[in-house]
Amino acid sequence: MTPTSRPRRRSRRSAVRRRFVAVLVAAVICGASALTGTQPVSAAAAPWVTVSEGFVSFRVPAADVQSAVGTVSSVVVEANFGPSSNVSELGLVRSGDAWTSVIGPLPAGLYHYRLRGDGTRIFADSTNTATVTSDPSWRTVFIPGDSARFLTDVPAGRGGAITTITYRGRAANVWTPPRYDARRSRPYPVLYLQPGAGGGHADWTELGRARQILDRLSAEGRMEPMVVVMGGSGTSDFRNELKHLVRAVHARYHVARDSGHRALAGASAGGTHALRTALTHPGEFAYVGSFAGAYPEDGFHADARSVDRGTRLLRLYTGNVTDPSYNPSYRLLRRLDRAGIRHEFDGVNPDAGHNWTAWQENLADFVPRLFRSAPDHGPSHGHLPLRHEFTPPAPGTTPTPWLTTLANGDTFVTVETGTEFTGAERVTLWGNWAPGGSWVNVPLTRAGDRWRGTVGPLKPWFYYYQFLVDGVSKKDTSNPASITTEPTWSTFLVPGERARLLTDAPPGQGGTVETLTYHSTVAGEQRSAYVWTPPGYDPHRPAAYPVLYLQHGGGQSYTDWVEMGRAKQILDNQFRDGDIVPMVVVMGNGNVPDFTRELRENIVPAARAAYRIADDPARQALAGLSMGGFQTYDVLKNHPGEFAYIGTFSSAIGTPGGGVDPTGYDAEAINNGTRLLRVYVGNATDFVYPFTMATMAAFDRLGIRYEFAGVTQGPHGWDAWQKNLIDFAPRLFRPDTP
Repeated sequence: MTPTSRPRRRSRRSAVRRRFVAVLVAAVICGASALTGTQPVSAAAAPWVTVSEGFVSFRVPAADVQSAVGTVSSVVVEANFGPSSNVSELGLVRSGDAWTSVIGPLPAGLYHYRLRGDGTRIFADSTNTATVTSDPSWRTVFIPGDSARFLTDVPAGRGGAITTITYRGRAANVWTPPRYDARRSRPYPVLYLQPGAGGGHADWTELGRARQILDRLSAEGRMEPMVVVMGGSGTSDFRNELKHLVRAVHARYHVARDSGHRALAGASAGGTHALRTALTHPGEFAYVGSFAGAYPEDGFHADARSVDRGTRLLRLYTGNVTDPSYNPSYRLLRRLDRAGIRHEFDGVNPDAGHNWTAWQENLADFVPRLFRSAPDHGPSHGHLPLRHEFTPPAPGTTPTPWLTTLANGDTFVTVETGTEFTGAERVTLWGNWAPGGSWVNVPLTRAGDRWRGTVGPLKPWFYYYQFLVDGVSKKDTSNPASITTEPTWSTFLVPGERARLLTDAPPGQGGTVETLTYHSTVAGEQRSAYVWTPPGYDPHRPAAYPVLYLQHGGGQSYTDWVEMGRAKQILDNQFRDGDIVPMVVVMGNGNVPDFTRELRENIVPAARAAYRIADDPARQALAGLSMGGFQTYDVLKNHPGEFAYIGTFSSAIGTPGGGVDPTGYDAEAINNGTRLLRVYVGNATDFVYPFTMATMAAFDRLGIRYEFAGVTQGPHGWDAWQKNLIDFAPRLFRPDTP
């Protein structure tokens, strides 16, 4: 198992994976649909990015990378794929003549991305014309879906119009509503909408989807007809710049000039400017919105009576604890309360940080409240109260990481390095927290002589991570968890009902894991296996226990199903729930050139000698993940009926050439001797997905009976394989098994 977003592993990586990964990527890319919302520069330039059913596939020709930034040893995609829609990094893998990866399924919405070679060499997708004017290195891609309906285009002819005006060498985008009439008797009310620091006049249309949001609100009758003016930033004198923008708009559009029909809002620094205007120059704008604007601690000087008299609506917004405005918003809300200034708070957005995903929702909430009676004055549905600041432990507090759980049950994890990386130029946090359990890197920030970062929201489950310090894998030495085969990894569990089966059983109520030592005639050495025995295991009971031989993947060993797969916790809890029959589970070392011999001549005899387990094929099961699944298929082919229960997780029947070849599989012997052959595979991010599908098609042609568990949502990793074991173990050794 090798996550595509981490540095290349040692040479002991599975040879099976190396054979198949190049073929997989080609299959996934060729099967994906054209990029939604973008067009290639020319018919000859194949898109680097394709989207299909929420999965985003990258295939960047190595020659294009070379042309853009020269020779590099690593390429990542920097995009808002991370938790809370924050920018993170997805690592690409060199496969043949291209750098490739797949991520998803991603929630519907707008994503912006760029590429980075060797950590510092930024370049843009030359095949995508959906550019970002304020920073040409970024491109955007839209994933449609019901949850992002307010970001989609309205039918032709039902939307407003966007025009660009220039004034004093600067520019602004202006949205006018459908059927805008420059001669109507009443001037249109106007909203001035600002981006964040460094943003341009096109940011709200290119990144904020303002046109789509406004068109949708207008088409649904949820806003007053108004003009929306989107200016840029990059000036040290916001008030003077705003004054000139207002004059330019007055000269070109039929808009109101009285404060009662003017609104001001902005994101980030733009929100701060809007707040300052409301508090220090009350009455200039009757409606003010701050989308994650952080107000200066020493800059609060406001006359409550004047502010309340001149402002009909002052509404504040913030993202979750990953939003830098979270704590400043808490302090500002308290100051507004103490000053007696009327205001509204939209609540904490639990799902987004300091980014356009949050600000798009803020705009959709704010605009319907302008120049009319608002239907309500409370927070948006699902938003949380802000009752205290987010304050992680002091530097040097151990152990790490630290988990913070919000009122809705979402958990955020905060990590911190030691002082040994003080001199590092860049530190990121790699982990399985992207959608579907995919792996992304989250940039950390300096905190004195350490590096620190917060990631979330994370749903209850099992997570693993490592630091990448200037591109080199490093362990969180303050985390006591250790992984034998991955010494730089650390783990933690987010508790909750979803993760109940992965949680330690109460003391005294679980089974026992012991080490079995045996001599391997295949490897020519002493080797070890882990053996789980159920609670109440009796080595002298008359009936032998049924046994499951459970194998690991490439680059792993017998320790991984316990340390990473949570096999003990899963089996303990399923036994306590009465979902599995009392059985023994043997987790052997499959790192040998001939696993079939190793299993039959060494692992099985050693386990039978040490434990009261059955030798009857009807009471023996064999399962494995990735490489272990390939090995399981080999045993099934060469010794059908020796194990009545077979499970394969993210595997296929492979050949040295990288194809699927069912030669040698005896359908009659397999069907007669196998009570259950159950096949598992991850989603499109699992590199063996097409080969698993081809394996089942081959079995269909041969008439081999099997069960397909359906696609497991997850990549070629532990998120999927834990779920596979959870599903497989309860099906074993039951009389009602098909």
